[in-house]
Amino acid sequence: VQLQASGGGLVQTGGSLKLSCAASGRTISSYPMGWFRQAPGKEREFVSSINWGGGTYYADSVKGRFTISRDNAKNTVYLQMNNLKPEDTAVYYCAAGVIPYRSGTNASAFASWGQGTQVTVSS
Repeated sequence: VQLQASGGGLVQTGGSLKLSCAASGRTISSYPMGWFRQAPGKEREFVSSINWGGGTYYADSVKGRFTISRDNAKNTVYLQMNNLKPEDTAVYYCAAGVIPYRSGTNASAFASWGQGTQVTVSS
């Protein structure tokens, strides 16, 4: 599966962005989908994921501010990010899971990765 992430940009503290991840080459409806991020000088970290049934998982740092969703008809996953903070600045990557009908919050559960989209939050 190929993943194309978009929607990143520059926003002020407290602002919002909505990331999209369009998949091609395979239907993703049965697979967990996730968002990870990597800030300069830091390791890639889990942000959020959604399983085949719509169950959602979030890192503590984004709970209550970010919402993940999926539109299976469009083969697309979204990440709505509200009340953004400077510490949210990073390259955001979407990922498709390895095994269908599973959930995942660890990078090892995801096999296909998009190219990343930059999110910059100014203070």
